[in-house]
Amino acid sequence: MNLSTQAQSLPTLFIPHGGGPCFFMEWDPPDTWRKMTAWLAELPAAIGVTPRALVVISGHWEAEKISITGSSHPPLLYDYSGFPPDTYKLQYPAPGSPALARQIVDLLAAAGFSAQIDPARGFDHGVFIPLKVAFPEACIPIVQLSLQAGLDAQTHIEIGRALQSLRSQGVLIVGSGMSYHNLRGFADRFGPAAEEFDSWLTGAVCSPDAQTRNTRLAQWQMAPFARTAHPREDHLLPLMVAAGAAGNDLGSRIFTDQVMGARVSAYRFGR
Repeated sequence: MNLSTQAQSLPTLFIPHGGGPCFFMEWDPPDTWRKMTAWLAELPAAIGVTPRALVVISGHWEAEKISITGSSHPPLLYDYSGFPPDTYKLQYPAPGSPALARQIVDLLAAAGFSAQIDPARGFDHGVFIPLKVAFPEACIPIVQLSLQAGLDAQTHIEIGRALQSLRSQGVLIVGSGMSYHNLRGFADRFGPAAEEFDSWLTGAVCSPDAQTRNTRLAQWQMAPFARTAHPREDHLLPLMVAAGAAGNDLGSRIFTDQVMGARVSAYRFGR
């Protein structure tokens, strides 16, 4: 694969990855994750072109120094607990791309970020669980990018901005997290707070210009019920990377559902 060949510029995405291996197990009620599963399955058609590679930022990997998976055949990390035994046997043998990993290191260095390749690290469930639904053939090369410890929102917007050029090379940049992520707050009584935060977040993402959007996202803690929605911001920061990589392309909400009493949304930047 020649990743420098010019191709259609792809959008950037922020997708929900659900809870653990949720799309591959039984739930009560049985339709808890049904809408999200169906939406993820339709995602390739909505993109309209098969990406040449994916760069995925998951809320489940943080590193002191920005890190990138460098294996040509990354293993899977079953980094969830208490789920049915068969969910620890799920397979997703998508290849990695050492060449793309090195390119990312160079792009980040040019933007002033120190980054490193991790040759052993595999894909966590924030990567392989949603992508097993969206791209079940597991044939598109994937590189996972870590969050940077400290979890500063503006920093992650800048990280995304450094990767923007990959989009014109056929690389799909995907932030994988949850727009609402309070593990103790998935209940009906949290519904109004989740709705209000989601309304603010959607308004910020859909701002009429990119500078306003990024300013608002960098200040997300000022949103109503911000810390109710995200006691810790690890699952929100993949959105910041996707927004930064969008450049001047505007955002839109492309999915929303109420899951266990909480509003959860997905966003797209660019066409």
